[in-house]
Amino acid sequence: MRVFSTEDVAGRRVLLRADLNVPFLKDQPGVIADDGRIRAVLPTIQALRDAGASVVVISHLGRPKGAPDPKYSLKPVADRLTELLGAPVAFTGDMTAPELAAGEVALLENLRFHPGETSKDEAERGAFADQLAALADVYVDDAFGAVHRKHASVYDVVSRLPHFAGFLVSQEVDVLKKLTEDPATPYVVVLGGSKVSDKLAVIEALLSKADRLLIGGGMCFTFLKAQGHSVGGSLLQEEMVQTCADLLERAGDKLVLPTDIVVADRFAADAQTQTVDAQAIPEGWLGLDIGPRSVQEFADALAGAKTVFWNGPMGVFELAPFAAGTRGVAEAITKVDGFTVVGGGDSAAAVRALGLQDEAFGHISTGGGASLEYLEGKVLPGLSALEA
Repeated sequence: MRVFSTEDVAGRRVLLRADLNVPFLKDQPGVIADDGRIRAVLPTIQALRDAGASVVVISHLGRPKGAPDPKYSLKPVADRLTELLGAPVAFTGDMTAPELAAGEVALLENLRFHPGETSKDEAERGAFADQLAALADVYVDDAFGAVHRKHASVYDVVSRLPHFAGFLVSQEVDVLKKLTEDPATPYVVVLGGSKVSDKLAVIEALLSKADRLLIGGGMCFTFLKAQGHSVGGSLLQEEMVQTCADLLERAGDKLVLPTDIVVADRFAADAQTQTVDAQAIPEGWLGLDIGPRSVQEFADALAGAKTVFWNGPMGVFELAPFAAGTRGVAEAITKVDGFTVVGGGDSAAAVRALGLQDEAFGHISTGGGASLEYLEGKVLPGLSALEA
């Protein structure tokens, strides 16, 4: 996988696949809540401009159903990119790019407004890839958050043009190699989020590599159930209980669960709450965060780590009464004297929502799903295409 050089792109028209799939404020449509993914691709865009390339940026946003939907338009992203770049970014409402001089940038409308982008039919996907390839002379992929998708703009178009990795994709791969090939030990993994099924493969893959796996978030309740404890009305994947029991038996003391839980009588910011032992969740109450004792125990486990990977919040951090667990663990990770990686997705969103500085962590990935699949050992279509 080659990263582009000045000679590769100078005076040429570059099709740059970016991941500009940013969140918007729920109560203010079109207002970007977190521009981290836009900022992450700026070094590649600026390097292409400095090399004298004209840049046609393409990206997806959300999950429109293969047809235009104003709710998922990239126009607000083009406006923010103009501000951050300090140069005009032309925006088009379709897949046709304007004439661009050297150093100029255009952003096209959402790729997923076209069914060929995500189609499982290779001919349909290939036809859309042909359309994309006709827009430029060179292809650069800097959309790490999409490299695990076999989509036209990530996989099929690569074989149709001279192709290179961008700086972000190269950096993400280098970081993940450190986690998989020879991580410094002790190696501590922190996993949260709602479903065990979403993290099962990465738990299996890391069980032999990590010294400790700390489990929080909604997924911890299925493990607690597997230990024979009542979990009240907490999130539970009943079909995964036996799988969790098997994992606990194999992992021994390597897999660490919360010892106390913040529970609520309902899912709301103004709910009645209490902190209880993880083995004594009252009937009908919902576990929505790990408790202060668990935060301290997780922090103690992290204190001596030389490598840390964190993916998934410890609780419902979007609601203030249930944010302390995620904040406490995040702050503990910032104090680690070693290599720390935040695995994108909700974890990256939590870092920023809680007001923590990106620079306090070794690396914050732009791709939650892509990071997990890489750690699982899966072949990621976007990366394999770039290596061809």
